Amino acid sequence: MDIKTLNIDESAKLNAQAWLDGAYDEATKQAIRDMAETNPQELNESFYRHLEFGTGGLRGIMGVGTNRMNKYTVAMATQGLANYVKKVNSGEKELRAAVSHDSRNHSREFAEITAHVLAANGYKVFLFDGMRPTPELSFAVRHFKCHTGVMVTASHNPKEYNGYKAYWSDGCQLTAPHDEAVIDEVLKIKSVADVKMTGGEQNITIIGEEVDKAFLARVEANSLNLELIRKHHDVKIVYTPLHGTGITLIPRMLKQLGFTNVNVVEAQAVPDGNFPTTPSPNPEEKPAMKMAVDLAKEIDADIVFASDPDADRVGVAVKRPDGEWMLLNGNQTMSVLFYYIVKQWQEKQMLTGNEFMVKTIVTSELPADIATRAGIKIYDVLTGFKFIGAKILELEGVEQFIAGGEESYGYMIGDFVRDKDAVAACSMIAEIAAWAREQGKTFFDVLVDIYREYGFYKEGLVSVVRKGKSGAEEIQQMMRDYRSNPPAEIDGEKVVCIKDYQTHESKDLTTGKVTKLDLPKSNVLQFFTDKGNKVTVRPSGTEPKIKFYFSVKADLCCKGSFDTTNAALDAKIESIKKSMKLV
Repeated sequence: MDIKTLNIDESAKLNAQAWLDGAYDEATKQAIRDMAETNPQELNESFYRHLEFGTGGLRGIMGVGTNRMNKYTVAMATQGLANYVKKVNSGEKELRAAVSHDSRNHSREFAEITAHVLAANGYKVFLFDGMRPTPELSFAVRHFKCHTGVMVTASHNPKEYNGYKAYWSDGCQLTAPHDEAVIDEVLKIKSVADVKMTGGEQNITIIGEEVDKAFLARVEANSLNLELIRKHHDVKIVYTPLHGTGITLIPRMLKQLGFTNVNVVEAQAVPDGNFPTTPSPNPEEKPAMKMAVDLAKEIDADIVFASDPDADRVGVAVKRPDGEWMLLNGNQTMSVLFYYIVKQWQEKQMLTGNEFMVKTIVTSELPADIATRAGIKIYDVLTGFKFIGAKILELEGVEQFIAGGEESYGYMIGDFVRDKDAVAACSMIAEIAAWAREQGKTFFDVLVDIYREYGFYKEGLVSVVRKGKSGAEEIQQMMRDYRSNPPAEIDGEKVVCIKDYQTHESKDLTTGKVTKLDLPKSNVLQFFTDKGNKVTVRPSGTEPKIKFYFSVKADLCCKGSFDTTNAALDAKIESIKKSMKLV
């Protein structure tokens, strides 16, 4: 079949023909011919555009085509990255890069291609001998004083996907101005002919155990109560890596800390890019946690946690007083982590007044309340963990970072990693379980203690989908309307403060005072009420939707009132949705 005669997008025809005529392998060309013959629509989807290298790198469905994750799109992206890093560091005698990957299908292949392209461009490359968690890649970038790094992963996306996260010399994912500048360089790479694919193999160093030991030593140094762990070493832990990289380090780290009763979900312990035991390898979702919770019920465990395929996110389940298991959301886990860390720093008299913690603007205000009451500075950053890393770099040598996190199940403890870190987070969560037992409590009891002391915070989210060009225009009009005619009240509560991250202004509606927001420009609005509730409005950067984040608060008198207060807060969120005409 002649591609030129197919009823598909003209750009798809041109891109597919360029691959048929170019220096691509015969198997790839045959796959293009097969699609043209049997599935023109798939050919259209695979070639109608070039897979976008966004500010976080690449992410897409695996397969043949310019709009797919494959060895050629990975190689071209790496060439663009190599060109930019070389341009910025033109005076350096030796450029260095670290490369790792997760358990997904083709991840090892893509990591090796990345390493070879970098090596062919003269880089000294440190390539892990097998899959490793994302936080260890971030650590390795700084450990080897690299100029850049790449983690091949699609995080918790479905099995059809793979991706590619690019890192800067500080071990953080690319931030301004490097993120946009790298995109510009990647766009200049038009075909595989522009890529240095071979030569320089001697520049690749395989790394493994020695880096594992160095990384785990830093995680162990995070511990705030090793004596307590030894005393309660038999805390019953259930852990699942969801077929991902967490199996390489998390059970080992728990053992190194002294925990002796770690029960791994064996059916999910085998690395497998098909994720056969769960519909989605995302610990934010109940089905992904089911096997771990079932095991916890069977053995009467104390705590359950799961890491996603690249082991940067953590999901947690805790046992309630009635014996049922409850999944914590990201805000709850982050609040317990902050609370425990702050309590320990206070008790050990480690606070000097120069410490800080970081959260994202859509995260609950509870972690901020915990930090502020302890005299610890709290910084808000835009959504995306790279902004937490950027804040650490900004304040390095000036203030001491303690911990950071975001509502989407990502946490960082200590600054030796500059990305979400499930290895450190799981270790600290296990330590908190031991600390709770020392007091005759459970992890759930600790959460209740926090709510009693600081208020019961509850969060909700609504995503309003508006597809197509008209939908995108409607979303932008909604944002314009909220700016030109902001709500004076939300569900009967007076709006007392509006933060506009596009104009960089925070306006106190009670006094009229306007202060500047020291954050990058972003199309986000926040409304704060006189009752301490918050609504954040933010168009998605990757999907045709506008997101509404809700955070509400009430007093909690005692553990016995948890369920009724929780239900009342759920009802409050529903009432806010109705008042804003979102349901």
